[in-house]
Amino acid sequence: MILVTGATGLIGRHLINALMKTDYQVRCLVAPSNAKHLTWSSDMPNAPQIIIGTLLDEEILFQALVGVHVIIHLESGQWWANARQLERIELVGTRNLIAAARSSRVGRIIYISHLGATPSSAFTLLRIKGQAEGLIQDSGLAFTIIRSGIVFAPDDAFINHIAMGLSLNPLFVLMAGQGEVVLHPIYIDDLIQAIIVSLERIETVDEIFNIGGQEYITYEDLIITIMRLTGKNRFIIKMPPYTLRWLNTISRIFVRRTLFTNQWYDLLATNRTAPLGNTYHYFEFQPKRIEDTLLTYLPHKRYFFATLRYLFKKRPRGI
Repeated sequence: MILVTGATGLIGRHLINALMKTDYQVRCLVAPSNAKHLTWSSDMPNAPQIIIGTLLDEEILFQALVGVHVIIHLESGQWWANARQLERIELVGTRNLIAAARSSRVGRIIYISHLGATPSSAFTLLRIKGQAEGLIQDSGLAFTIIRSGIVFAPDDAFINHIAMGLSLNPLFVLMAGQGEVVLHPIYIDDLIQAIIVSLERIETVDEIFNIGGQEYITYEDLIITIMRLTGKNRFIIKMPPYTLRWLNTISRIFVRRTLFTNQWYDLLATNRTAPLGNTYHYFEFQPKRIEDTLLTYLPHKRYFFATLRYLFKKRPRGI
């Protein structure tokens, strides 16, 4: 039995769909606020069991872990949470999960982190991710930690939010810094394949893997690529990241959500890459190219009204 936390998030949604096509038995820990937003129905073949609760409810955690051999820990608030909520989800929640897993004799925990995550990072998201990694490594449980580049998908909150920003402003786009930061994006299907391979290979136990897609790309080149594919050419205005963080704080007065959060800028704060051959070396498949994948869905999407709905949609509630 596999327990998946964060099953309603980007990675979780795609992972559940992939696991439903296998013979694995899956159970999901789903927060009450997300129980109505499942992307699968209980009558679908091999649908996962659902346990309603959060990582802060110790009794529910023990119930969720009965008979579980592997935990895939995906619970995160990286796209919407503030620093305090991140600590509750990533650190307090992970501590509770580890304690319950040790009591329930769970065999292994698989954790998805970020390239650049370290407890000494100056950036909140990467620091907290690094601290969560440390908790897992010191837990006494067998573990697999996969540090990935920024994950992109047809329903992601990174490339889609850049496209949304282009839709809102017909004249220009604001870019953090000089756009020289090098990213190593990975397509969602490639990350899901890496997770499933790690389930099946004993040599991935007690290891940390740094992986990304097939190529590097600077932030400026990524914006230019998105403009070209969506047909929304804008003048790029380069601004200091701290100014954009300040503007983001001001904009939250007027809208419920913002497209670009402080954690969003954390991911752009420094070069975050892995050796290009790592994914093939560790998991024996070749990841997809960025533009080839974006071409399959980005030119066909319409963002303007979707952006307005997003900005005034109620913000997620922390666990």
